[in-house]
Amino acid sequence: MTDNNGTRPIVVGVDGSAVAEAALRWATDEAARRGSPLKVVTIATRPRLAYTVPAQPDWVERAAGQARKAAAANPTVHIRQLRVAGTPGRALIDAADGAAMLVVGSRGAGPIARALLGSVGTYCANHARCPVVIVPAPRSAAEPTRIHLGRIKARLEVAR
Repeated sequence: MTDNNGTRPIVVGVDGSAVAEAALRWATDEAARRGSPLKVVTIATRPRLAYTVPAQPDWVERAAGQARKAAAANPTVHIRQLRVAGTPGRALIDAADGAAMLVVGSRGAGPIARALLGSVGTYCANHARCPVVIVPAPRSAAEPTRIHLGRIKARLEVAR
């Protein structure tokens, strides 16, 4: 999958959250630096797990608004919005097939969550066929955003 000029796109997953907005900003800046198109992916179906926070009814519109805002701020970047169905990790992997990279936000709310990079980020890092960038939200304006690059192989063992 390449753009008209032969450049592979950067794919970013957005869900309307502040963390997704940070990932979208990073991906848009990177696309501008590389001269790459940007594919902004919103997943239409969220996982239905007991510990998952229910989606707010307007999250799809917030995600679309994030993409519109990025396009307005970066007119030189060709931004394509794509809404797909499926579980977030698998849908993002599929959308990133042939991409230059996949960018996702980390939900890291606490030290354990940050260490695990979020379940979608971990899934993507383990299964994507392209480089994966996991962008956490900055904790304050003075603190720089730390970017996690590469593939992560994680193994969790439970002591009995």
